[in-house]
Amino acid sequence: MASSSSRSGAGAGNEESPAMRRLRRLSLHLLQPFDRPAEQLALAACAGARRVEGGAEVSAALAAYLRGRHRATQARVFEFFRDRPDLQTPVEQTTAAHRDLCFRQLRSLVRDAGVRPLSLMAADPAEYFAVMEAAGGVDISLGVKFGVQYSLWGGSILNLGTKKHRDKFFDGIDNLDIPGCFAMTELHHGSNVQALQTTAAFDPVTDEFIINTPNDGAIKWWIGNAAVHGKYATVFARLILPLQGKGGTPADMGIHAFIVPIRDLETHAVLPGIEINDCGHKIGLNGVDNGALRFRSVRIPRDNLLNRFGDVSRDGKYTSSLPTINKRFAATLGELVGGRVGIAYSSVGVLKVAVTIATRYALLRQQFGPPKQPEISVLDYQSHQHKLMPMLASSYAFHFATIYLVDKYSEMKKTNDEDVMADVHVLSSGLKAYITSYTAKSISICRESCGGHGYAAVNRFGALRNDHDIFQTFEGDNTVLLQQVAGDLLKQYQEKFKGGTLSVTWNYLRDSMSTYLSQPNPVTARWEGEDHLRDPNFQLDAFRYRTSRLLHSVAARLQKHSKTLGGFGAWNRCLNHLLTLAESHIESVILAKFIESVKSCPDEKTRKLLKLVCDLYALDRIWKDIGTYRNVDYVAPNKAKVCGCHSHTATSHKGAELDSDSSFSLQAIHKLTDYLSYQVRLVARELVDAFDLPDLIIRAPIGMQSEAYAQYTQHVGF
Repeated sequence: MASSSSRSGAGAGNEESPAMRRLRRLSLHLLQPFDRPAEQLALAACAGARRVEGGAEVSAALAAYLRGRHRATQARVFEFFRDRPDLQTPVEQTTAAHRDLCFRQLRSLVRDAGVRPLSLMAADPAEYFAVMEAAGGVDISLGVKFGVQYSLWGGSILNLGTKKHRDKFFDGIDNLDIPGCFAMTELHHGSNVQALQTTAAFDPVTDEFIINTPNDGAIKWWIGNAAVHGKYATVFARLILPLQGKGGTPADMGIHAFIVPIRDLETHAVLPGIEINDCGHKIGLNGVDNGALRFRSVRIPRDNLLNRFGDVSRDGKYTSSLPTINKRFAATLGELVGGRVGIAYSSVGVLKVAVTIATRYALLRQQFGPPKQPEISVLDYQSHQHKLMPMLASSYAFHFATIYLVDKYSEMKKTNDEDVMADVHVLSSGLKAYITSYTAKSISICRESCGGHGYAAVNRFGALRNDHDIFQTFEGDNTVLLQQVAGDLLKQYQEKFKGGTLSVTWNYLRDSMSTYLSQPNPVTARWEGEDHLRDPNFQLDAFRYRTSRLLHSVAARLQKHSKTLGGFGAWNRCLNHLLTLAESHIESVILAKFIESVKSCPDEKTRKLLKLVCDLYALDRIWKDIGTYRNVDYVAPNKAKVCGCHSHTATSHKGAELDSDSSFSLQAIHKLTDYLSYQVRLVARELVDAFDLPDLIIRAPIGMQSEAYAQYTQHVGF
């Protein structure tokens, strides 16, 4: 055996060469941990570049199931750009060139390919998001510029305006005659929208609003489309009504949205009273022209107030169907969740590209091997499987979760059901935060896993990482969004004990708060058999148990600390606990949707393959958060000494008895996770091929389906 000869070689002291020591260490990665001799890795049989039997059919069947109903629309977008080399993004270009190309890409998509994004958004949001994902695959800058024009500028007209605004602006936005901006963020305020300082004071004499930037902190900052292409902006400002406050003082009616022209429609000259400066070269997304806007007594007609949730009459009277500033503010922001839905959906697309490139290269690249035998695929190393296979499983999990999110968003737009709206608000916040954070970390792991070749710009990881990084910040900072999820969970928790009902996504808490709080921790119980660990009921129970315990414990902590620190201080004291709670809940939702998608798959072979991937996702998440599962098991404090001992340590002493039943389960989860990573590795090519991403989208030479090295050498000039 290679492992025993390596150990005996180590005992030879100075007689072992440095090369042999390195080979011995590498060979240790090949020992599969699960006790299945018949299914252990057979080195001689490993051929990383070879498909499994019937692999093409496996990929085709899985791709057919993954394809949404708008895959044909995406294919037309891909074909359009494939046939237009002049619109394909080069590896190297200046900021100015990238901005010009990005606008030409968008204009050609709309005018030459005949796509009408705003019409799609109004008629079928799912098709709109499919086109956005395809555009982002061509160039992430294009996907973001697409979102600025249609999700934000167009979306504000659709969702915050009324018929008069749609009649005036809809067609011009749709056909790109009126490029626009979404001017919310200011130099001093981003996430805290209620603290924005830009003002819109009503002048009853002229029947106009006067838009002003009162200080430098109120300069609108990071406004997409503002630096070069935008002609209008939806400006978020404090609506000020003269003589409406106490004692005849001006009344601040809170944040409202106003349509403000910023450039002449014909000459494109910046209009009087408006100052625009360029935010300059960025870490990424340099195809998007971000600018800063200052307003000096800019007058706009009263009709330019987007008045769905609040209006001002000719005589300066304010009316609204919503009684308070907070309710109007919540309704306004609630209508803008489409941006978060699009970001979460697009982030999964970026993750798929990164994982595909890294996996294909890991299958292609061969490195080291047993003495006098061929080199083996890098993906045959256990350490590499641990890097990439759970990530591949997560890509599938996120795919189904965001499909569900888009469906819920579409339902919300059709029905305007308040419960669905509340559900989508929190679900979009959680999925956007969780998925973009995971994708950002994963891109760096993919780069590392491809070694030196992953550092070449042509192989995409640098651009993917830099362009995607801001996804964690715009459309809501991830930490802030997770707090919104935690806050809603606590609200639902209180409602439960007041006898109220729970919204759709949180239904499981109805059972969990009465059942999970009294049952043993499913992860640290003794049931360690493979059938049990791969039972979706166990997996979902484990995820939901964790969330329920975290929710119960953080509620108790908040109550305790609020007595001495007040509400804000208590929240801040428990903040990390709250973020863990939010992530735990979102993982529960993701797993539930993955399990549902597995069960819904009509083809038996495809269903079994998805089940394998789902099992890896679930057990890998349990293992990677094993500390939380131990910590929430405070019902049995006598297990504390076991919980401090890593399962590797527990198994490293021959003949040593384990201290409690929980160690058996933890060890079993760890071993099975290793084994499932290996099993997924055997079908890794089929799984990434099923994403059905054309070469136009992959682009990286090392990520091509065939002749990767040939394309790579050709790129550098050989």
